Amino acid sequence: MKAKDIKLIGVMGGGVMGGGIAQSCAVGGFNVRIRDLNDDLLEKTRETMVEGRFGLRGAVERQKLSQQQMDEAMARVSFTTDIGDLRDADLIIEAVPEDLDLKKKVYAELDGVIKPDAVFASNTSGFAISDLNKAVSRKERFIGMHWFSPAFVMRLIEIIYAPETGEDTIKLLEEVGAQMGKETIRVKDAPGAYGFVANRIYFAAVAEARKVMDEEIASVDDINKAMRFGFNWPAGPLEMVAGARKGWQ
Repeated sequence: MKAKDIKLIGVMGGGVMGGGIAQSCAVGGFNVRIRDLNDDLLEKTRETMVEGRFGLRGAVERQKLSQQQMDEAMARVSFTTDIGDLRDADLIIEAVPEDLDLKKKVYAELDGVIKPDAVFASNTSGFAISDLNKAVSRKERFIGMHWFSPAFVMRLIEIIYAPETGEDTIKLLEEVGAQMGKETIRVKDAPGAYGFVANRIYFAAVAEARKVMDEEIASVDDINKAMRFGFNWPAGPLEMVAGARKGWQ
């Protein structure tokens, strides 16, 4: 299967992450259907996709999209509470909370509903794909697809493959990412270590920044400035970490 053959992408779980993934799919030209537990959650997802900080309305105002592109994108999006409405999806992107047992439960349910040749992709930020794929029969069509938040804005997608993952599945996800204007990297599954490439490197940098702070070599503000202005990071290593608040010295 090629990206051009995908008639429907199903997104399991809405919210900020699932909605952002769906936005990217729809703007990229794919029909997408979001499934969540109730209508209230779905309505909040729809509102965030359109009116949220990183929503389509803002993209139009910033002239990143035209009004016509926004309208066409939202026309490609549908919402449901019935998992059966995903039965014809060619690709399922799971975006439920980061709970291993919950994800495996969701995949076990999906495996019995979704057509056998569909691909399953997990937006897990760190669980081993070879653990998640134990819940399904289609291990060669099971893959990790880790998006970064906000999904509509951030360009990177990590594609994580287990030993069982087929090369055709990897290539399909690379094509899908390219159609949405994303950059993709291939990541070999690493059971026993939580996190993939970007997060593991980032949190290693955070740990070292904390050591610099604890040793009182520099203030929090100056540590952040060092990376923002020395390496052009958009934010310093301690700016997004709870505990390293402005005012600490």
